[in-house]
Amino acid sequence: MLRFHFITLFEEACDAYLRVSILGRARSQKKISISYKNPRDFVSNKWGKVDERPYGGGPGMVMQAMPIVKAVQKAVGRRYRSTKSVYKKPIIIWFSPSAKQFTNKDADALLAYDKIILVCGRYEGIDERAKKIMKTLGTVKEFSVGEAVYTGAEVPALAIVDAITRRIPGVLGKDISVEERRIASSAVYTRPETIEYGKKKYKVPVVLRTGHHANIDAWRKKK
Repeated sequence: MLRFHFITLFEEACDAYLRVSILGRARSQKKISISYKNPRDFVSNKWGKVDERPYGGGPGMVMQAMPIVKAVQKAVGRRYRSTKSVYKKPIIIWFSPSAKQFTNKDADALLAYDKIILVCGRYEGIDERAKKIMKTLGTVKEFSVGEAVYTGAEVPALAIVDAITRRIPGVLGKDISVEERRIASSAVYTRPETIEYGKKKYKVPVVLRTGHHANIDAWRKKK
């Protein structure tokens, strides 16, 4: 089973997506597990405050390093031995708009791990020292999911979990269901063959109705 651990202030925002459709079924079939660690549970102040003003000035607030580190440490747990009797480190994902773009190849590579920890920052980001400390707890990978800046890293984290989970054998039923492993097109069609709207008819391309697989694949490659 592949275990995902979210370090987030907003568990409910993540779980709403992770309990439905393919991901929800993967959880019920014990192909993946999801757990959450809230940085607010690792502070000593009575307000659950995890942010402070940035050094050097600037707008907004910055998440403190230690609540994040302690949450990650809790998710890592005690080190354990693999079947080859060697210590296997978990992978810790850190998000940044300027980091390497996450790709399908990265999703395939992450399947080699059995514990993936996703650090979801908020506000103006997380104190950079947290990333340095986390390197003592596991392997840290830094990714971007698109060039846009999001309110929090929960959205990129969910995208990564989705991309990885669909590659687990049996999650999609057949391996060919993973789009990038077959000849796919951005343009897809289904029944009915003809749609009428505004006195105009919209038809499915002829090549898709021929049953000629070589011609269909050639058409999809062009698309």
